[in-house]
Amino acid sequence: MENIDLKVAIGAAQKGKEVIESFRKKRLNIREKGHHDLVTDADIAAEKAILSKIRETFPDDQILAEESANYDRMSDERTWIVDPIDGTTNFAHDFPVYCVSVALWENKRPRVGVVIEVNRNELFTAVQGEGAWLNGVPIRVADTEKIRDGFVATGFPYNDLSLVDPYLKLFKILMGDLQGMRRPGAASFDLCCVACGRFDGFFEYALHIWDVAAAALIIREAGGIVTDWNGGDGWPFGQRIIAGNSTIHSYLLEQIRDVIPDKQRENVIGEDAES
Repeated sequence: MENIDLKVAIGAAQKGKEVIESFRKKRLNIREKGHHDLVTDADIAAEKAILSKIRETFPDDQILAEESANYDRMSDERTWIVDPIDGTTNFAHDFPVYCVSVALWENKRPRVGVVIEVNRNELFTAVQGEGAWLNGVPIRVADTEKIRDGFVATGFPYNDLSLVDPYLKLFKILMGDLQGMRRPGAASFDLCCVACGRFDGFFEYALHIWDVAAAALIIREAGGIVTDWNGGDGWPFGQRIIAGNSTIHSYLLEQIRDVIPDKQRENVIGEDAES
């Protein structure tokens, strides 16, 4: 039986992708929402197209989207969570790693997740309890068992410079233990790369719910683990996330607990986070 929620999520994400592609050769109007936080004409137009597509079928559903964010809209009701361009800074600089993310949540839990990586034309999808797919092919997290073989992605704590020294200490440990680390700059794509086994793990500080709402479900449905920095379930709104297969997730959690001060591992509820 066709899943209408998934169909709408895919259609909405594809509309966003089409809009983004139409802006590639245009001169972008770029402004700052905050330090290290850009928004372009493409973000606004893509979000408008995505929301319009969703409302064609579900006019009464709630919507929480990055460029028109209102946390009061997040309730137990059906809520679509949208990031029109995850990786706006990459997009603005023509660095080819950015995505469209569309998720449906109900009772504050993910039901459907869709992420499209625009440049690679990769469609990641998941339905709660049914699995995760890349371009229609089932995916699973990597079976990496040795820390020395681990390949991990992360982000940088731009909005909290007090974390720079602890992060550098953490990086020194991870670089000595792991096979490699990367910072692509689009959290939803990084997470999807964990889901399909390209990366073994991912961690980041200061993320919004729209950065993780779809991709976290995709990881879980691919057999991975997603928690906050204390190993709990506060990641949707707490702005800190660790994801991976069981081995790498446990390793990252242990290192973060050892290195990052308690106060900076605490979940922060609200809008004050990096996009």
